[in-house]
Amino acid sequence: MRHLKAFHIFHVAASSPSLSEAANRLNITHGAVSKQIKVLEGFLGHALFYKQGRHLYLTQEGELLKQHTQTAFSALEDGVGQLMQNQQQCLEISCEPTLTMRWLMPRLADFHNEVEGADIRLSTAGGAVTLGTTGLSLAIRRDDFRVEHDYNTLNLVDEWVGPVFSPDYWQQVKHDLAGIKRLHSQTRQSAWDDWINASGHHGLVGNSHQTFAHFYFCFQAAVDGLGAALGSYPLVVDDIKRGNLIAPFGFIRSGHKYILLSQKRTPSDLEYRFSQWLQGCLVDCVPTENEVAELTI
Repeated sequence: MRHLKAFHIFHVAASSPSLSEAANRLNITHGAVSKQIKVLEGFLGHALFYKQGRHLYLTQEGELLKQHTQTAFSALEDGVGQLMQNQQQCLEISCEPTLTMRWLMPRLADFHNEVEGADIRLSTAGGAVTLGTTGLSLAIRRDDFRVEHDYNTLNLVDEWVGPVFSPDYWQQVKHDLAGIKRLHSQTRQSAWDDWINASGHHGLVGNSHQTFAHFYFCFQAAVDGLGAALGSYPLVVDDIKRGNLIAPFGFIRSGHKYILLSQKRTPSDLEYRFSQWLQGCLVDCVPTENEVAELTI
């Protein structure tokens, strides 16, 4: 729109006791205010102010224009405010890939029911992360890496792990743990060995193996009866409840935790509400007393 700057300067001047005060509010010179008003008067073909004594007053045309600029700039302010509100309601979150697919996404509808209009945008990654400049607000991680930035770290839940497989597969191997095929993930190749050493089930060392690119594929293969996956409790709890997977040997603490990383600043309302909701949900990601393994060592 032509002369938008001049309209804005007129809008401020028309609401100020003097052109000097308008200049102060706009952080420009008195002369610049006068020049823009003259440009606008030339464009409209009407005088907008008249001088009486030492005071400046709006003409009839100036009063009419003031009504229109108030409407226009008020609408603009409301629109900007709405955009800012929408921006504040958007949360960019990075989360471990398998945790995203098997635990977080199935529960997001509950959060949306609690916080109407929240826009949660998920991306998947593990390990080191950079918040803020990348657009990310929060990151959910397993604490198996060094946090290189000075972030707030919120402990969400201890990680519990144990072998999981389908009921049919357990029948197929005749309830013999030494007869299972171990399903591995390239992203956590030592998971089975860590569990064997911690639990004392050393009879598994000679078993057959199959390796997949990600844990997500391991768990799906376990559901489909291809072998046994070493399950982190949040990643398998839903399938255990549905009866798709069983964990006859229970779960033990892995020594790791799931954590939430955030910037060292006052969190937005949406960040705070999401972190509180996340903590509340993960309370159910601790094995029951009957699911805790009796160690053999």
